[in-house]
Amino acid sequence: MADDTTDAATGDTTGPTGDAPGDGPRVAVRPEGMREHIVEAVRAGGGTVVEPAEAELLVWTDPKDPEPLESLLAEHDGIGTVQLLWAGVESFAARGMFDDGRTWACGKGVYADPVAEHALALLLAGMRGLPGRVTAESWGPQWGTSLLGGSVTILGGGGIAESLIRLLAPFETEITVVRRSTGPMDGVARVVAPDDTREALRGADAVVLALALTDETTGVIDAEALAAMDERAWLVNVARGAHVVTDDLVDALRDGVIAGAALDVTDPEPLPQGHPLWTLENCIITPHTANTEEMAEPLIADRVRRNVERSGRGDALIGLVDPASGY
Repeated sequence: MADDTTDAATGDTTGPTGDAPGDGPRVAVRPEGMREHIVEAVRAGGGTVVEPAEAELLVWTDPKDPEPLESLLAEHDGIGTVQLLWAGVESFAARGMFDDGRTWACGKGVYADPVAEHALALLLAGMRGLPGRVTAESWGPQWGTSLLGGSVTILGGGGIAESLIRLLAPFETEITVVRRSTGPMDGVARVVAPDDTREALRGADAVVLALALTDETTGVIDAEALAAMDERAWLVNVARGAHVVTDDLVDALRDGVIAGAALDVTDPEPLPQGHPLWTLENCIITPHTANTEEMAEPLIADRVRRNVERSGRGDALIGLVDPASGY
């Protein structure tokens, strides 16, 4: 039997992972034991930790497999809101899970600052030729490109783009953003629609991918897009590997179509040993570390805490998923 205990004064019963009933939202955290700091974040937001059968809000902590979540929700129709902890939710969208009438929130915007920081680090490292110098054993030739006063095109206009735009301000770059909404953005010279992507790539010193992965954005950087870029340009991808047609990128890097690529994500991922990208001097690869678990833990805990608080007040959650767009 479970080690349930009863408070003699109130008669309230709690289980080993549950709380005594309170005034805050009733929140289940599943799968159990995966991220215990999330349980504490729920409590910090005023929530009562309960079993799924009693919950109105579920925090789901496993990004890898949607099927267990789908099964759990099918058994507990009292759960009206689901909080996911990450921004990339395409595997859940592909199963049609966002069309179930529930309110869904994800981690979009949570990791914007560290990911933007990594994007800038990759860009500067590439433009300044730093990877080759790390292992150099002789003086070598002088070369490098300055970002100061240059032009940057960012595909995507969400939190990562907004953070990167702030980081680029001291470099006095001319920034173009490609996104669905073409309203003005602070610090941006122009905002254009996805139909104008090719034109936005032309002449840019750097192209940064910071957009959600959808059917429309899969393979957005292909041979034609790479050919539209300037031969001095660097491509930086901190979004999803499938935004780039990998074989086309390999050809472009080998043939000098663009100056280089700095990738925190790849397709396939992990990138296998022996893949051609590993051998190219003008390609920098980091193993999906723009946002590490250590960096993410306090950021996502704060998002969960705030959203539990907002749920308790009846306010709209931060990072709501749009079922129509799938993110």
